[in-house]
Amino acid sequence: MPQARRKTPFSGKAKKQQLQEKKQNKTLLMTTSSGTNSYDVVSVNYQPNRSRGRGDANRYALKFYRETDEELKMKKEDALKSLNVVSEKEMEIDPTDYFPKELSFPKRPPWDFSMTPAALDAQEQKYFREYIQALQATPYWNDMSYFELNLETWRQLWRVLEMCDILLLIVDVRFAGMMFPPSLYEYVVNDQKKNMILVLNKIDLVPASVVAAWKDFLTKRCPGLRVVYFTSCPGYNLTGGSSDKGGLQVRRRKGRQRMCAEGATKILEACKDIVNDEVDLTSWDKKIKEETDFEFDEDEETEVGETILEKSDTTFYTHERYKNGILTIGCVGQPNVGKSSLMNAIMGKKVVSVSKTPGHTKHFQTIFLTPQVRLCDCPGLVFPSKVPRSIQILMGSYPIAQLREPYTTIRYLAERLDLPSLLRMDHPENDDTWSPRDICDGWAKKRSYLTAKSARLDTYRAANNILRMALDGKICLWLRPPNFTEERDTYENCDEIKYVKWVQALTNEEAVPTPSDSGNERSGSEDGSDETDDDDQTEIANKFAALANDD
Repeated sequence: MPQARRKTPFSGKAKKQQLQEKKQNKTLLMTTSSGTNSYDVVSVNYQPNRSRGRGDANRYALKFYRETDEELKMKKEDALKSLNVVSEKEMEIDPTDYFPKELSFPKRPPWDFSMTPAALDAQEQKYFREYIQALQATPYWNDMSYFELNLETWRQLWRVLEMCDILLLIVDVRFAGMMFPPSLYEYVVNDQKKNMILVLNKIDLVPASVVAAWKDFLTKRCPGLRVVYFTSCPGYNLTGGSSDKGGLQVRRRKGRQRMCAEGATKILEACKDIVNDEVDLTSWDKKIKEETDFEFDEDEETEVGETILEKSDTTFYTHERYKNGILTIGCVGQPNVGKSSLMNAIMGKKVVSVSKTPGHTKHFQTIFLTPQVRLCDCPGLVFPSKVPRSIQILMGSYPIAQLREPYTTIRYLAERLDLPSLLRMDHPENDDTWSPRDICDGWAKKRSYLTAKSARLDTYRAANNILRMALDGKICLWLRPPNFTEERDTYENCDEIKYVKWVQALTNEEAVPTPSDSGNERSGSEDGSDETDDDDQTEIANKFAALANDD
């Protein structure tokens, strides 16, 4: 007879915590006014809790509403319909269309030092339930996309907003308008009277003119907002060609890397402009100059600072501007925008663990950049919005491996980029008309992705692979700000272009001062893909030529 599984210890404390989690999830099971449909809460990238007294590994797990079976059935049927090519003008987006004022993010309710932690916890639980109910009452409820339902994660944001002197909001420049919630800007700048710096990250993935256009658009919409550029993949940290024969973007990192001095310098300059002489930032400036040429291993051991893991974060904190002569910078952004990579690049060594899985940063943590500068990293947060779910998948807000229906996202991508040409694949049925299902079948046929039992084309695996290439930037889709098509020539010839290329370390222009000569040591980008050939070496100057006609 087979032996029974050995029982594992399960303490009363763990049981109590399990019951509390179930109770919290039940409070988020929302019923529509008709009473016929319910919205089930699902925890994504859930991990087995094998920690022994070191806190709950899933305390900050991402939680979203699950789609209904009816919605999935309709989407799968739609996957058989042909693609409708989208024009470049239709790829322009206005952020106000996706962040109406009624969809603000949850803010910490009022508190005072006379409240006990238990009373504060109960108050915040009640507030969050009422916040969700208020969202359900808005006319946007049925059009809302995935957003964070884990109160513990929002508590980390509240703590960062309370502690920081400057908030660093990091967005992926490919989807900048859909990652910048105006409600967060208004709360930080107008209500808290603090400063915000918007970091346009991953600028090596889009043309410099698009980067400059997004900065111009956002600074006009948000007075006082400082916008800087950043990439953790400047030219000197890459090797190999920048694209393959079909036009797929490729970025192969070197084994040993250097601090991204150009991007760190732009952030330092913005902080100097804000603090003036109230905080001595010479140590930060000195650190950049000293570590510009210092190389570090990508796989070296990670160092972390203060972490909070054991219990609900209901601590009290009264903000004091530049307390003890220390500048505190809070780092906030959606999952997969590159917050951890940015912090590692600024530090010049690996201080935060990095992963492509959304929600990898599980908890609030602080790292001292210098004795006078402290960084606070917040777990990735998905803010309430009307951003289509297909774009959220491409942005990396939802784990691709747990996606129940990939075809809607494949359609969105294929209608804006010529995927058959980029992937150099033939139609699986030798037809001239493509559908999202045909795209997946064609890629499965080319890559020989077959199911284990019946040896049929593994469509889901192919779709998963295509979406991962899009997330990594190998299949590069970027959205434009309003009126970019009409003003393209203006942005392609503006002075801001040289600053973008300087941060990318792809220019020798003397007009831009550099902290060292490291900007001259550059090579191509990564391939990183075992799916494509990389024998076609392309000049960096022509990095985006292959996709220029696909818009």
